[in-house]
Amino acid sequence: QVQLVESGGGSVQAGGSLRLSCSVSRRVRSNYVVAWFRQAPESEREGVAAIPGTSEEIQYADSVKGRFTISLDSPKNEVYLQMDSLKPEDTAMYYCAARPIFYAGSYFDHHKYIYWGQGTQVTVSS
Repeated sequence: QVQLVESGGGSVQAGGSLRLSCSVSRRVRSNYVVAWFRQAPESEREGVAAIPGTSEEIQYADSVKGRFTISLDSPKNEVYLQMDSLKPEDTAMYYCAARPIFYAGSYFDHHKYIYWGQGTQVTVSS
């Protein structure tokens, strides 16, 4: 069993920055993938960024490339999402999720993830 707890959400003006943290209850080993998803009201849950335990083959959604950075601090069992140049369309509930790396399919297929945090709200005003 893996437990995930997100923190760091809040309200910010457009152009600002936030850093989300995902505390993982056990070490993120090379055979796991941790990802950030977001969901706005009446919208589908979408993948934002994903990082395998090896920190190789990091992936980003096109909508956040160049603005968001995902990173893994293995000794602390923390996964971070640094969000810069925030836009109003980034407003959503952000979730941290984890799954075994050997599951087939895209890192951004939320159906493949078996462990989820409770979410943290990000609101960007114009």
